[in-house]
Amino acid sequence: MENQEITFFKGTHRVIPPSKTIENNESKTKIAGITRITEITHLDRIGIPVFSAIRPTAQDGGISIYGGKGITPDHAKASAMMEGFERYSAEKQESDETFIATLNEIDGNYIDPISLNLPKDFSKDLLDTMNLEWSMSRDLISGEDYYIPSNAIYHPYVPENNVQGLFKGNTNGLASGNILEEAILHGIFEVIERDAWSIFELTHKNSKQIDLESIDSDSINQILNKYKENGINIKLMDLTADVGVPTIASSADDTVLKDAGLLSLGIGTHLNPEIAVLRALTEVAQSRATQIQGAREDTVRADFARKAGYERMKRINSQYFEDEENKISFSDIEDKSTNSINQDIEIVKDELAKNGLDKILYADLTRPELGVSVVRVVIPTMELYSLDNTRAGDRCLKF
Repeated sequence: MENQEITFFKGTHRVIPPSKTIENNESKTKIAGITRITEITHLDRIGIPVFSAIRPTAQDGGISIYGGKGITPDHAKASAMMEGFERYSAEKQESDETFIATLNEIDGNYIDPISLNLPKDFSKDLLDTMNLEWSMSRDLISGEDYYIPSNAIYHPYVPENNVQGLFKGNTNGLASGNILEEAILHGIFEVIERDAWSIFELTHKNSKQIDLESIDSDSINQILNKYKENGINIKLMDLTADVGVPTIASSADDTVLKDAGLLSLGIGTHLNPEIAVLRALTEVAQSRATQIQGAREDTVRADFARKAGYERMKRINSQYFEDEENKISFSDIEDKSTNSINQDIEIVKDELAKNGLDKILYADLTRPELGVSVVRVVIPTMELYSLDNTRAGDRCLKF
């Protein structure tokens, strides 16, 4: 890969500023079926920028409203726009090259479906005779190509032509970027994020609360002050598991409204701890604004929470809301980021390899008619219980 320099470092690490991303891609929204990109910051009282992208033509099984967040309106608008492009690109098209085969019929390298953490009630004895749909992916470590179940690539995924599905689809590892390498890096970050979060959900072991007073970042403190001024208690937790890429969780307890539906959680992963924290904090703002907007198809969690009640939900999720006696300093979390996308990828590859994760697969979903780099990253055996509680793997056992 040609070395790709990071030139923008405020609130995110990208090869170009968010304003340039918007300028380069805003004219492409109609191609992806995005009819409107609108700011919804004003729906909440915090004032942290949140945007929505609306795409009515989303395939059945997917959502049609996507969120974007960031420390400035440009960050949030670019985020929502790119999320819309990701969802469009991840939908299976007639021109996509796939084939149907059982495991015994495949000629070439393939990824064992078992390594994708199949649902707990899945009968593995049936795998050898199942008709599965397969797509091509490339391993970032060896450079070799591997067939992988299309169920792990496209979203939404609806099996057709006597094909059998393996699991409920999701968007874990789906990422876009200004260039392909940027998309790959951020797809890896998301897979690591969901893995660390899943391990915490399963074990409650990989967590250390961060002392907010120890944070000397102006960008983070400006966001924290917005929450504090509005009576919203923030708890920051370092959820980094065995893979040494910082994963931060931010929980938010609105002590003014005491609305169970607004007990929010944000997660962020990045080699730079400041960016990981900012992602988590701004994701909380996005979650709140989305719940208040009430337009997305996947807001059932808030409906359940409100039925359960504010105090009960805090007790059920006490690990996210109770203050801990022993806290770490923010400076204890090492910054491993560089000013190069390629160097960052190499660092992340090394961190994964140290823990026996020897394959980083990606499928290039960049659509020619759109011209926006989109990939789906899959790292076999990494956990995604936090997205699908039927699919717990073995990595959590070491904790």
